[in-house]
Amino acid sequence: MSGVRSLVAISRTVADLDRTEAFYRDGLGFERAAPPEPLPAAMGQAMGQAMGLAEAQGRRLWMRVGGQRVAFLAFDPPGLPYPEPRAATDPIFQHIAIPVRDMGAAMRRLAAVDPAAISRGGAQTLPPASGGVTAFKFRDPDGHPVELIHFPDGPAALRWRDAPGLFLGIDHSAITVTDLDAALAFYVGVLGLHVGSRGLNRGPEQGRLDGLPDPEVDVLGLVPIHATPHVELLHYRRPAARRGAAAFGPRDRSTTRFVFASADVPGQARAVRQAGYPAGLSQDGSVAYAQGPDGHGLLLVRASG
Repeated sequence: MSGVRSLVAISRTVADLDRTEAFYRDGLGFERAAPPEPLPAAMGQAMGQAMGLAEAQGRRLWMRVGGQRVAFLAFDPPGLPYPEPRAATDPIFQHIAIPVRDMGAAMRRLAAVDPAAISRGGAQTLPPASGGVTAFKFRDPDGHPVELIHFPDGPAALRWRDAPGLFLGIDHSAITVTDLDAALAFYVGVLGLHVGSRGLNRGPEQGRLDGLPDPEVDVLGLVPIHATPHVELLHYRRPAARRGAAAFGPRDRSTTRFVFASADVPGQARAVRQAGYPAGLSQDGSVAYAQGPDGHGLLLVRASG
């Protein structure tokens, strides 16, 4: 088993597809990749079996920004809302990071949809020791976190240099984890991602970016075989992440899922179970749904080619 090949999409559960589409279209430059489709037919039998949602009713909407895609799912009846209070240290936290060509122009476009800010004082430029990026974090109408990020130079800027438009794509999706060793054992040891970068972010700029007092956070970039988008682990040394959060399932409106392509979905699902985490597998072995440390969800789909 060689591990996952790529992060092919992000999947998010929301309350209202029309509201979600307007927010991501008008504020972030997303476009429809396909018209909304009814559930359960849109998911297909295999995905419905793997996720335990074979009879679930609702709709799915695929949207894209640049070359990356997000699947928005709205269930009827809806699941649990995003919990309150909300902080970047919550184990349920998972953002998508959208690189932008011009942060000022992107912020003006975003202001049209009046997002709930996570960051204090607008976009923040981090010191060189923390990557030197300019970033702004906020929440969509359901509470899902999103980050705008501008790379001034280096490999990340080069990676997005030729992407068209103002909003360039999805660079990564970051999750907050409470136990860094357990997260690395799962995402590296079980899924086969490798550590591409490692840093320790702190200081007043990081505090304003995260909306937290005096944070100190390990930031690890985990890279699949095909490197973009990638996964980021956020491990807060301070303030400590809240443990013992309630369990959430894929129909709950607080959940976001990685969608990974794998050449061996059944083998990957077995490895997840052997590591002590739940994994459901479709009857034909083409799709698995699993939850890793801190309950973060992921779909494993059969790689094409």
